[in-house]
Amino acid sequence: MKAAARQQLDPTIRSNDTRDFHQSLRARIVGQEEGVQALVDLYQVFCAGLNSPGRPVGNLLFLGPTGSGKTRIVEAAAEILFGDPRMVIKVDCAEFQHSHEIAKLIGSPPGYLGHRETHPLITQEALAASHSDKLKLSFLLFDEIEKASDALWQLLLGMLDKATLTLGDNRRVDLSQTVIFLTSNLGGGEITELMGGGYGFIKAGDKSAENLDEKVQRTAVEAARRKFSPEFMNRLDKIVVFHPLHRKQLEQVLDIELAMVQQRVLETAKGQFLFRVTTNARDFLLQEGTDQRYGARHLKRSIERHVVYPMANLLATDQVRLGDMICVDWEPSGDHLDFIREGENVAIPVRRPDPVVAPKATQARGGRPVEAPGVTLPPEPTPRIAR
Repeated sequence: MKAAARQQLDPTIRSNDTRDFHQSLRARIVGQEEGVQALVDLYQVFCAGLNSPGRPVGNLLFLGPTGSGKTRIVEAAAEILFGDPRMVIKVDCAEFQHSHEIAKLIGSPPGYLGHRETHPLITQEALAASHSDKLKLSFLLFDEIEKASDALWQLLLGMLDKATLTLGDNRRVDLSQTVIFLTSNLGGGEITELMGGGYGFIKAGDKSAENLDEKVQRTAVEAARRKFSPEFMNRLDKIVVFHPLHRKQLEQVLDIELAMVQQRVLETAKGQFLFRVTTNARDFLLQEGTDQRYGARHLKRSIERHVVYPMANLLATDQVRLGDMICVDWEPSGDHLDFIREGENVAIPVRRPDPVVAPKATQARGGRPVEAPGVTLPPEPTPRIAR
């Protein structure tokens, strides 16, 4: 009898949907490869139907300092999979620091005052809101889990282990198609001290970046083990430590945030225009928006203050019109950005545009950008419309 042919299989190959999910997530999240990989792995297991029966799809604990992207990665995944970053049931644990406040989460039991008026936050209908014919998956996020009361902890232990939740009126909620995320800033202060030198750089003479990453990982996990009980830690599928962002990563965050501002501009009713940001202006935004204690959130506030607010003034006073091209520049001697009209009647893209930021090319300080290969810059700017 002829023996069956043997064929070597490759378990590292991912499905097309998973590869697309990975690429889309990487386009929205800078750094934090471990967190991205954890989400992609869970998604692949769920799509293959191999997730454990009777348990949530995944229980992930995200640790790290504020502004490192713990909540953002969940919202980005929801935007990719469900079409809306708000398709996440978010529980702010700071609102559940006392045991009686648990009624806001599961509803009051019958007979208690306000039973009919207290609507539970986590219901089967709320979980199913993100479901589609193709993908029946839900996201449940417990933010700043270290602030939760003991009553919420007891609920969580059952949810993480048995994927069920009993509401105040005895209805049962099935969490077997849900990914449960928990975020915490535990160890964030110690991690910030470890990073030292501000601006995300490692001072000369300090240990290598690899050793620093190991110390950050160890510091966060040890802080979690001191705070959380062994039975809680044992119910987690993975602990992911989000590292503080470095200068190069913040530059990528800047590109993403500026592209989001451009999209907001194109969605306005009256002032659809394009803008580009010179290298000088990028340096100014990074300088103003970089604080190791606050991470990427501080950079986002800098963009709002120095780009969005002035653009709002330009729109409100009709200084920019449909089809204008605006250059955002900065003179090194100044303390604010300059907005210069470079062109009119520019074709506005119908689809979401790529970031219209300055090419990563050389630029004379205080002068006009130098053209990068394959990039044609507009003619020399003429009228200044705002200083």
